[in-house]
Amino acid sequence: MSLMGSLYIGVSGLRTSSNALNTTAHNMSNLDTQGYTRQQVQQGTRNYLTHSRDTTRNWIQTGLGVNYTRTRQERDAILDRNYRRESGRQSFYDISSAALEEIEYILGESNEGHEFSEALSGEEGLWAAVQELAKNPTLSVNQNLFVTKSYEFLTKAQKVYDSLCEYQDNLNKTVKTDVNKINSYAKEIEALNQAIMRVEGGPEHANDLRDRRNYLLDELGKIGNITYSEDMSGYVSVRFEQVDLVKGSLVNEMCLYEDPQTGFYTPYWKMLAKYDKFDKEGNPIVSEKNIEGAKVFNLAQEISSQFNTDIGSLKSTLLARGDHRATHNELDNINPDGEYEANWYNAHVKDSVVMNVQAEFDKLVHIITTKINSVLADAAERATALNPDSNYLRDENGNPYQMFQLVVAEDGTPQTGWTVKNMIINQELRQNPSLLNFRLDEHSEDNETMEALKKAFEEAIYTLNPNVTTPVCFKDYYKNLVSQIANTGSVFRAVQENQNVATDALLYAREQIVGVSSDEELTNMIMYQNAYNASSRYINVISEMLDHLLTTLGR
Repeated sequence: MSLMGSLYIGVSGLRTSSNALNTTAHNMSNLDTQGYTRQQVQQGTRNYLTHSRDTTRNWIQTGLGVNYTRTRQERDAILDRNYRRESGRQSFYDISSAALEEIEYILGESNEGHEFSEALSGEEGLWAAVQELAKNPTLSVNQNLFVTKSYEFLTKAQKVYDSLCEYQDNLNKTVKTDVNKINSYAKEIEALNQAIMRVEGGPEHANDLRDRRNYLLDELGKIGNITYSEDMSGYVSVRFEQVDLVKGSLVNEMCLYEDPQTGFYTPYWKMLAKYDKFDKEGNPIVSEKNIEGAKVFNLAQEISSQFNTDIGSLKSTLLARGDHRATHNELDNINPDGEYEANWYNAHVKDSVVMNVQAEFDKLVHIITTKINSVLADAAERATALNPDSNYLRDENGNPYQMFQLVVAEDGTPQTGWTVKNMIINQELRQNPSLLNFRLDEHSEDNETMEALKKAFEEAIYTLNPNVTTPVCFKDYYKNLVSQIANTGSVFRAVQENQNVATDALLYAREQIVGVSSDEELTNMIMYQNAYNASSRYINVISEMLDHLLTTLGR
């Protein structure tokens, strides 16, 4: 090869080393950039110049230098898929654990929970008032204390239930936020797909665009169970919960159906919904019937890592929130419409931590209030049985006094259900507690009623829910309810911690490939700098040789 041709070999080394230095500098400048993937220069040999070919010996060839092939991303597709699946599972248990912690706080440590516990069984609570009343039932101070503590008990109970409902509403807002994120990510992934195909239709590689798309896939994987595939043109199709989200230049929008009664959102696929009514502008009028086959999640599925049904923060949020405000009736398999439905509790309430606690808490309030009312009514009936003209514990209309009453609607009809939200204290008794004088017609103290009240609080005949067999009394019911949440939370936290370890291990393994190490990049920079200097010295040597030959021949 001529000396002039040899110069091009040195130039190829300069160019390739310069590109490698630029790539290394790009890596260093993006050391802390979120979602950035380390890039690496690929080098290859240029075509050889063949001088002779002989089948009996080696060919005589001269190399033409190094060639810059491309700048590629360092990624592992298997690690990416595993990480996105496990990070979604981690998000699922993060939400579940956080929900249990919040409810445990509401019941045990918040002002509402602490005040309710004191109002029920504290030193100055309802149980203490019943004990004082039993000592001297005819004393007006004790009668007033009994009515006052009953009012405080109901008021504090309603505050606790309101806090549970408020947390439900917060979870509902999170559902809307997550769905908006999904739609936003899907639209951006589709835009990136188009941009990547345009760029890579030529000789370039859209590495930075691919970084952003990979970051969006990571974030999407935390919200739900995703699968994806990339075709030869660089277009990535994405499926969310086994339904196409991004495919064929289209984005399948996820919509929200808002329940008119509760305001709770249900995610559904717009393209799968069946519309039968439209408004004047032509927009579909959505009802629950329209989205029956278009719902994103089947919340009746068993939650299991084996079947990958425990993936994604959105599903976990929906499960924790539930789909309505639960009451004690559902513990007896009575649906919100007031009809008996076999296995209703296990199918619709048990898996929602908020609804389960709402039902169990409402049951506590229900059994206490209805039992006190029942004891007072029984006392009036016993007195009437002995003396038909007796007005003992009866109002001016002859009805037995009831400590708790149903809320009266605006149309004058009382509410139904005897739930914590439907009850108020008897205002007549609250204004005049001495109406509960507990002095029988023969002027003796009504000790039988006092014993019945005490027995109601001490009798262990109640269970938290149909799946619990240990009976408890009024005094222990709330403690067991809080303990149940604490124990369940402990189990979920253990699962969460194990999942965090698994996810962190995958993240660390992935970062070993995609992450930028300053020490490694500096080592590469020194290597490429030395290669650049070597090519430069090679060119100088060729230049000196040419100069020497020209000078000598010129003489």
